[in-house]
Amino acid sequence: MSDKYFTVNIRAYLDKDEPTYIGEESLYDLLSDFSCPKNLDVEYFLLHNAIEFTKKDQSITYLVFDAEDASLVGYFSLTVKPISVRASNISKTMAKKLSCVSILDEETQSYTTAAYLIAQLGKNYSLPKNKRIPGNILLGFALETISSLKYSVGGVMEFLECEDNEFLLSFYTQNHFKPFDTRITASQNNESHTLHQLLKFI
Repeated sequence: MSDKYFTVNIRAYLDKDEPTYIGEESLYDLLSDFSCPKNLDVEYFLLHNAIEFTKKDQSITYLVFDAEDASLVGYFSLTVKPISVRASNISKTMAKKLSCVSILDEETQSYTTAAYLIAQLGKNYSLPKNKRIPGNILLGFALETISSLKYSVGGVMEFLECEDNEFLLSFYTQNHFKPFDTRITASQNNESHTLHQLLKFI
């Protein structure tokens, strides 16, 4: 990946045995300048949930910094979740790959398996435009982290969810993710909206 940036697993700031330990209060201060007005759920997660989710092993958040001045440019959160994919929503080639690593429910004609989830991905819009990390580089760090996890523990699939937004859908499909379903969810203001689910083999 680009040597203009580096990533830090926030466990490194929370583990007292690590030389990088700063504690929760200082970590909250570090995160406080993050702003993502284009997706308030992404902003809310980092500022209110990322630390607790990491402590509980629900997901792990990685911060991405500018190598030049150590400014926080973005973050991503990863976890492992079960995924269900209807055979009718994917190609025969993808179905064949899935059949090797998943269980087919004959009744629903859906494949179920575990996969790496890119649960959150966001860039820091509080920075000047020329200092913001390109989306493809931020996504690349998440994919690179998953690849290293695959090397250590296995796994063949990664997936994510995105808003019903043409730009985002185009961005992820250009990065080789394939849409396979949608789901309805509620945002922080309790308004329901559609999320597109996309998957990719590692």
